Amino acid sequence: MEDIQSTSGVRTWIEIDTHAIKNNVTEFKKLIAPAVKFCAVVKSNAYGHGLVDFSKVVADAGADWLAVDSLVEGLRLRKEGITKPILVLGYTLPELIEKAFDADISITLSHLEYFSYVNTLSEGKKIKAHIKIDSGMHRQGFLEGEIGGVTELLKKHSDKIDVEGIYTHFAAAKNPAFPQTAREQISIFNKCVETIKRGGFSPLVHASATSGTILFPEAHYDMVRIGIGLYGLWPSIETKAFAEQKIKLLSVMTWKTVVGEVKKLPQGERVGYDFTEELSRDSVVAICPIGYWHGFPRALSAIGRVLVGGVQCKVLGRVAMDMIIIDITDVNDPVVGAEAVVIGGQGNEYIGAEDIARLSDASWYEIITRINPLIRKIYK
Repeated sequence: MEDIQSTSGVRTWIEIDTHAIKNNVTEFKKLIAPAVKFCAVVKSNAYGHGLVDFSKVVADAGADWLAVDSLVEGLRLRKEGITKPILVLGYTLPELIEKAFDADISITLSHLEYFSYVNTLSEGKKIKAHIKIDSGMHRQGFLEGEIGGVTELLKKHSDKIDVEGIYTHFAAAKNPAFPQTAREQISIFNKCVETIKRGGFSPLVHASATSGTILFPEAHYDMVRIGIGLYGLWPSIETKAFAEQKIKLLSVMTWKTVVGEVKKLPQGERVGYDFTEELSRDSVVAICPIGYWHGFPRALSAIGRVLVGGVQCKVLGRVAMDMIIIDITDVNDPVVGAEAVVIGGQGNEYIGAEDIARLSDASWYEIITRINPLIRKIYK
């Protein structure tokens, strides 16, 4: 991991608060029984926080399992010496199944074609699989009516498939005022679990992600999968309102850049591509070296905010590929090289991923995961 002081030579960087990670693990463990396993969802570059370093911290903080999107992510973690059980949530290509076995990585088995795929495994090799149930979301997974046949196929291929787990994913479990659809999914899932168990299997059962863990304790089963909450973000404003007095989540990420140039412009000057904004007053403006290539949404043109000197500074004109122009007129003694905060706090002001999402009509899941992975992550 990089030292907190190692910002030399970078124009934009992300600081990761390891104390916040450990706090969030502890807070979620308060909600589950001691026997329930904790799976940290680190897929998609740990939601933009850095796959390897984040996984090491969360493993040390008490995660029992790690969940990734692809075998590529899982293999990277194994290469970096991480020994915790790893589950691939996404699709694993047939030609990579043997690599999953060799690296002791569990895969998701979610459609009938996988039964022919596993036959390509070398003699004596048996893949660990978690059976995915489509309990209503209609994304991955076997439908309830298929489970009897699937159970028979699992018996038939018992020399190639180790039924390690069975799981599902809720489509609408983020609003405590409307629990019915989640409970319908729980009912369907329970029936599928019973069918699999009657077939002689004893799988690790799991269903709840962050919101399910908070709102549906009856669906904790043998393991919960914590994703967005692990990073200090709530899955929805409704879940936050329901639970923020019960658990305290700390934001893990702070995204920073610098003021790269300062200039004074008179009222009436037009700014940026296509002169889309006209200055309503004599202004001091700054240029910061980030843009939509870095993950700062173009939708924030003329409405976004960045913190400089503890002041919320408006984005002027269009967000460009690699630069934004901001109004720093109200900042005391603005200077080139000053630190600017894109996500996080400065002084008494704070800009969260949720704030950016609201302004850009997006999801905060999208905001953090689309930050350019080449940006340096500094763990402290």
